[in-house]
Amino acid sequence: MPEVRLVGPEGEQVGIVRIEDALRLAQEADLDLVEVAPNSRPPVAKLMDYGKFKYEAAVKAREARRNQANTVIKEIRFRLKIDDHDYVTKKGHVERFLKAGDKVKVTIMFRGREQSRPDAGRRLLQRLADDIGDLGIIEHAPVQEGRNMSLTLGPTRKKAEARDEARREREAKLALEEAERLKRKPTKAAPAKPNLKAADKVAAKAATAVKTATKASAKTVSTTDESATSESGDAPGQE
Repeated sequence: MPEVRLVGPEGEQVGIVRIEDALRLAQEADLDLVEVAPNSRPPVAKLMDYGKFKYEAAVKAREARRNQANTVIKEIRFRLKIDDHDYVTKKGHVERFLKAGDKVKVTIMFRGREQSRPDAGRRLLQRLADDIGDLGIIEHAPVQEGRNMSLTLGPTRKKAEARDEARREREAKLALEEAERLKRKPTKAAPAKPNLKAADKVAAKAATAVKTATKASAKTVSTTDESATSESGDAPGQE
């Protein structure tokens, strides 16, 4: 009768059992019976949720690919008699590559009699390794090949981490720029609302002034007429 070495769902050793018994145990536990070591004698089978197992394996595979994301080896070339300005510029390139999670191969090119001064080349490469601080580590010590001497620096953090940090920095920068833009944007002043009560008061005063002027004018006309009648000598009621 075929037998298997059965492993429980938590990794516990059940022992050697018949396949029929292993299948019965899987059915009772609502699990799958999966052969994990077919070349063993007897074969090894495990009780598990196979769908969950496949999902977790796929997640781990994606995470592994993400952490191994395209590590690139950049190359920077130095001259042995490099001046301070060029040194600072090229050191900046090395730091930028390491921050991005890439390896950097630094090569010194010797000219003529400079080949007889390998110690000077090693000192220059060691100076660079010291100057980059915590951004990188020496993966391969300086090696001279013909007229060139090379040193390989590796980043101290994974490329995926560097990429995530760069993305966060871009998002923060965009948010800051948007905030500054909104701060500088002119706001439209609200139109002033007409003061209707004040306008009514002015209109009322104007109307009163007109009435007063009209009455005064009428009174003046009446007084003038009476004066003219008195001067003509005609008494009221006389023919």
